[in-house]
Amino acid sequence: MPTSLPGGSLKLAEDLTLSRVGYGAMQLAGPGVWGPPRDRGEAIAVLREAVELGITHIDTSDYYGPYVVNEIIREALHPYPDDLRIVTKVGARRAPDKSWPPALSREELITAVHENLEHLGLDALDVVNLRVGELTDPAPGSIAEPFTVLAELREQGLIRHLGVSVVSPEQLAEARSIAPVVSVQNFYNLAHRADDDLVDHCAREGIAYTPFFPLGGFTPLQSGVLDRVASELGATPFQVALAWLLHRSPTVLLIPGTSSVAHLRENVAGAGIELPADVLKELDAIGG
Repeated sequence: MPTSLPGGSLKLAEDLTLSRVGYGAMQLAGPGVWGPPRDRGEAIAVLREAVELGITHIDTSDYYGPYVVNEIIREALHPYPDDLRIVTKVGARRAPDKSWPPALSREELITAVHENLEHLGLDALDVVNLRVGELTDPAPGSIAEPFTVLAELREQGLIRHLGVSVVSPEQLAEARSIAPVVSVQNFYNLAHRADDDLVDHCAREGIAYTPFFPLGGFTPLQSGVLDRVASELGATPFQVALAWLLHRSPTVLLIPGTSSVAHLRENVAGAGIELPADVLKELDAIGG
């Protein structure tokens, strides 16, 4: 087992330190993030390997499956290691047609928190992110009402820390006026750089920024540049994209997902690739 992971750890509060290379559990569900995995044994092995590698940050949600992923996490890892922190999301649900409609009413949010607690086998959730928008697009308007519900559950001791997902800078500021926010989880990568200012703002404020879709939204030309750079470094494009994100900001956290132990190891190794200054400059230009 390695003594350290790429990027080390990020301390966000006295009781919240996360490895900068985490693990996103979404792919442990079946196709379309629906139903059980093709190989439950491999899913359990992936989670246990993540812990063996030193990962202390697992990202999940009860609407993955739904419920399936959290139940697998509990089966694989409970009782949880003392340093493991599980970050979950609420604010959506799964419909029978496998869509992801919003679930932001007071009743839905309270139910979601209690179901996460039950399925994970926890008395309190380390971090709960309020998902507001639709994957890549923050929903306009105020998030005060749903975020206040989570703030109340935090005061009751059911949640230790709060985060937000798919939000605008204005919505982040609104949430912080209600309760402390430790993390933002938005769509961001080499090619999709709309959040550049927000990434820098989070770094200044000591807020974690967790990007998803590290290879989403690339044009063929951008992919060509990434492919060439990766080939020159003897790495995969995904590894280079992860390494670039770690270089991008000291408060960026990674949550690459996989249902394969071998791929998990590859992701962790790739995040530690050193990117020389000339390579960083070329990669930065992809999103320019």
